[in-house]
Amino acid sequence: MQKAKKTRSLAEKINVMRASVMGANDGIISVAGIVIGVAGAGSNNYAIFLAGIAGMLAGTISMAMGEWVSVSTQRDSEKRAIEKESAALDGNYDGEFEFIQNKYQKTGISQALALKATKEMMSDDPLDVAVRERFGFNPKEETSAIAAAIASMISFPTGSILPLVSITLFPADMKIFATIIAVIIALVITGYTAAYLGNANRLKAVFRNVVSGLLTMLVTYFIGTLFAH
Repeated sequence: MQKAKKTRSLAEKINVMRASVMGANDGIISVAGIVIGVAGAGSNNYAIFLAGIAGMLAGTISMAMGEWVSVSTQRDSEKRAIEKESAALDGNYDGEFEFIQNKYQKTGISQALALKATKEMMSDDPLDVAVRERFGFNPKEETSAIAAAIASMISFPTGSILPLVSITLFPADMKIFATIIAVIIALVITGYTAAYLGNANRLKAVFRNVVSGLLTMLVTYFIGTLFAH
């Protein structure tokens, strides 16, 4: 029981950290694109600030609701999978046992060893093992849709503050350049953090993150210049 609580706690922490990093990253890119685009259309700091605040509020609500819906949908799907596997074990235990044994054999171990491993695994918690082997997730790892939503609700505006402050406080002749530099630095940090949490290639993740941010700002700035007075 204590082990299950520790597993749920770890899964929950990772879920919240993921939502926080992605929320901050989206806040940086989204608001940077908005303020750079408005700056391309004119140099009115009030208009830029107002557009940035509007984008921050809209993005915060959108990200929070998106996380809540996404995680809730995932939880519902996992619950249905657990119910389905529970019914399968009740109705055809031997068939599920054979499925797991064959899966172990496909990894290259002998039939005798696969049989022994399956018996030992299924003797403790057959539903847990069957769900993990059949559907690829651990039913003991629970994630909270509300926690993910709150994490995004906090991190999105936090990330969006950087481009908003940069574009409004720096002098007119350097505010766009300063904002781009600030955004690049922030995206390097969030890209690296996201890759670290996901155990992915750090360099590739940072490169993709920075390129996506630069493309966003380039496109919105170009569109803004089309409407410049």
